[in-house]
Amino acid sequence: MSLLTVQNLQQHFPVRGGVLHRAVGACKAVDGVSFSLAGGETLGLVGESGCGKTTLGKAIVRLLKPTGGRIDFMGHDVTHAGIREMRPLRRHMQMIFQDPAESLNPRHTVRDILEEPFIIQKMGGKEERRAWVLDLLDKVGLPASAADRFPFEFSGGQRQRIGIARAIALKPKLIVCDEPVSALDVSVQSQVLNLLLELQRDMGLSYLFIAHGLGVVKHMSDRVAVMYLGKIVEMAPAEELYRNPRHAYTRALLDAIPVPDPKGRRERKLLQGDVPSPINPPPGCAFGHRMGHPNWEQSIHADLSLREVAHGHWVQPCPCCT
Repeated sequence: MSLLTVQNLQQHFPVRGGVLHRAVGACKAVDGVSFSLAGGETLGLVGESGCGKTTLGKAIVRLLKPTGGRIDFMGHDVTHAGIREMRPLRRHMQMIFQDPAESLNPRHTVRDILEEPFIIQKMGGKEERRAWVLDLLDKVGLPASAADRFPFEFSGGQRQRIGIARAIALKPKLIVCDEPVSALDVSVQSQVLNLLLELQRDMGLSYLFIAHGLGVVKHMSDRVAVMYLGKIVEMAPAEELYRNPRHAYTRALLDAIPVPDPKGRRERKLLQGDVPSPINPPPGCAFGHRMGHPNWEQSIHADLSLREVAHGHWVQPCPCCT
C-alpha cells in the first residue's frame, strides 16, 4: 500500500479583472498530476521555475486547498479535509522550505521554534520538550547552545538544519523538501543532502524532493518525475531516466547539467522560445509548442496521458517530443 497517492490533482488560481474584480480566467499551476509514493522512498520532482513544483508540494501537505483531483495519505482522503480532520495527520506530513531565513520566525529562539510542534500536538511536559529539543539539535549536527539563540545568528546552512529539525520533530512519515539546498552555498549543499539521507535511513522517511535540475536529485531519488507547465511529462526510476530519457524536455534538462571537468566539452542544445503562460496554455503539447516543432499540431487532439513504455517508466506520448 502506498503512503501517498495523488490522482489527477489540480490547483488553479483565479485571475480577476474588471471593475467588479470578477474571475476572468484561471492560472493552471498544477493541471492533472498523478503519482504514488511508498514508505521510505524518495521521489525527485524537477522542472523549471514556474512549472508548479512548489504549488504541488503545498497542495499535498494541504497548505493549499486543491481545485480538483484526490490526495490519499496513509489511507485517508485528505483532499478536502478540514482543520479538525487534518490535525492528527499533520504530524505525519511536514515540509522543508526553500529559504530558511523566511520560514523561521525571527522573534523566536530556536528552542521556541522546535518546541512549537510539540505544544500544538499537546505532547509532553516542559522538561520533556526541553530534552526533545536538545535531541533534535544533536540529530541535525548543531550544539545544545543553539537552543537559546535566534535564527539570524546562524549561517544559511545552519538555519536550514534548524528547519530540518523542526520538520522531523514529530517523527513524520512524509517530508516535502522544497528545493532545500538551492539557497545554500555549493560547499554546504552536499552536507545538507547527506544529512537528509542519514535521517531517511535512521527514521524511515519518505521524501518528495523538489529541485530545479536533474543534477541535484541524481543521488537522492529512487524515482524521478519531470514536470513542465503543471503536468508530469516523464517519470521513471532514477537510473533508467538518466540512462534512457524518452521526452525531449527531460533530455534538455540533462543537457543543462554542468560537466565537472573544466576541460570537458559536449554539445548542448539550448532551449528555444519562452515558457507558455499557465493562464493561457497552448493546446496539445506545451513543450512542442514552445520549440515550434513541425509535428506540434498533431498533438492537439492526441491523448497525452502518461503511458508506461518500460517497467516503471512512464512518459507523455507526444508526436513532437518522444
